[in-house]
Amino acid sequence: MEKKVAILATNGFEESELKSPKEAMEKEGFKVDIISIEKGKIKGWADGGWSGEVEVDHAVKDVNAKDYNGLVLPGGVMNPDTLRRDEDVVSFVRDFFEQKKPVGAICHAGWTLIEADVVKGRTMTSYNSIKTDLKNAGANWVDKEVVVDQGFVTSRNPNDLPAFNGKIIEEIKEGKHDMQHA
Repeated sequence: MEKKVAILATNGFEESELKSPKEAMEKEGFKVDIISIEKGKIKGWADGGWSGEVEVDHAVKDVNAKDYNGLVLPGGVMNPDTLRRDEDVVSFVRDFFEQKKPVGAICHAGWTLIEADVVKGRTMTSYNSIKTDLKNAGANWVDKEVVVDQGFVTSRNPNDLPAFNGKIIEEIKEGKHDMQHA
């Protein structure tokens, strides 16, 4: 059965953190949808400036976590800061945890997870600058290239993408994780 994965992002996403997992998952035969706050195109960020655009497949208000096998949240600074202020986004993210489905988050994506109230008691990593935010929200923050906690996969930055991609693919193939929780 084909696996279907949502990548949730908006303007300012870290380009490599969207493109690299997308390519890796498509190579595995997964169908990958780009989900954003609204349809159209979203603009990436790379090397300290704006980069290419990506076509959005669906607006978040038009999709449901039940239609996907997993969720990937790329980082960048602007991207999660904008996403976490959207109620549909926060609810969509929380639903993956409540449905015990794999979620991958890299870099600053932890901000969106804090807003969704899903990090308390979870072992995870992130970009170093938001470790205090995550600890304050109850996460057990560790400094490793990839951390897996019951279907919840996190990494620090673009250098960690090979490890991150391998683990999120593995977790999505395994399916639901009984211990995954919001």
